[in-house]
Amino acid sequence: MRQFIAAILATVTSVSLAVPVLAADAIKIGVASPITGALAKMGADIRNGAELAVQEANARGGVLGKKVELVVGDDKGDPREGITVANKLVQSGVVGVVGHLNSGISIPTSKEVYAPAKVTMISPASTNPELTQRGLKNVFRTIGRDDQQGKDAAEYAMKAGFKTVVVLHNKNAYGQGLAEVFKANFERLGGKVLMLDGIQTGDKDFTPVLTRVRAKGPDLVFFGGEYQDGGLLVGQARKVGLKAPFMGGDGLFDPLFIKLAGKKASEGAIVTFPPFDRAGSFATTYKAKYGSEPGAYSGYSYDAARVLLDAVKRAGKADRAAVMAQVSRTKGFKGVTGTITFNGQGDQPGFKFGIWKVQSGNFELVK
Repeated sequence: MRQFIAAILATVTSVSLAVPVLAADAIKIGVASPITGALAKMGADIRNGAELAVQEANARGGVLGKKVELVVGDDKGDPREGITVANKLVQSGVVGVVGHLNSGISIPTSKEVYAPAKVTMISPASTNPELTQRGLKNVFRTIGRDDQQGKDAAEYAMKAGFKTVVVLHNKNAYGQGLAEVFKANFERLGGKVLMLDGIQTGDKDFTPVLTRVRAKGPDLVFFGGEYQDGGLLVGQARKVGLKAPFMGGDGLFDPLFIKLAGKKASEGAIVTFPPFDRAGSFATTYKAKYGSEPGAYSGYSYDAARVLLDAVKRAGKADRAAVMAQVSRTKGFKGVTGTITFNGQGDQPGFKFGIWKVQSGNFELVK
């Protein structure tokens, strides 16, 4: 799954209450993520990014002379709840939605709920390629895709000297999709996959599968999934004597991964995530407001909300179809995560992932 590149240094306008909102009626946009449940940390990071963008817009007088209202939906990381939340957001009158976190929620809601209502969906975190490959005109993302992320991960693993790997995933659209892309690319490059298996997300004891992994003797273990499972996997792996390094995607890029695994067990873990500047102005603004560093997807959510509001402004009205058309025409938008240009599918051509390692209890960019 589930994610601020060098351009994060772009100046972010500070919140000011000096400019009044000129109209009583509001332009509504939604944000949908797991505010509660196992992925609540990442969900809150997404909500905060969108909230900051809306507050800054209102501090400048709103959009088209109207106040912007953020409608928050908690999908709890559950596909069925995601459909319910999406319907509520549509019924509330939003012109667009920032979300969802999980590809397994973004894929069905975008087609079954948002598309018929002509509601634009911009995901800041869903990386499964299928999301933007179905010909839907309302679907976009500010993050990259797993077919690129998995390829980058496999290429790094081979160059780092790993010849054999066990691939695990959590059976959902994000985790399994990323794992399969990594496996295909690793084998294409001449590597050997000793085992491919899925775990049940939410389980607390992964000893049986880890014992089987240890018996295979891999050079590397790749995990497709999020931090709540990945952290436990890594921590328990060391307890069963599995010494091979772990590697995973953007869903692991959160301090909670290190906390759950333990500082010693997580040391050397490899994670793919876009490079970003932790000292950039967005990070400073975010920390001043929320008292913590931006989460993995906070900047991507912030940019998604800003792109959506920019489209409303260019459309000249809060009309869903008009806003959707303007989002599709977004080119050269200066975001904190980079310059955003959407292609005909709703993706950003040339999006790059970086390679991070856990070193002394922190993620450090190595490539």
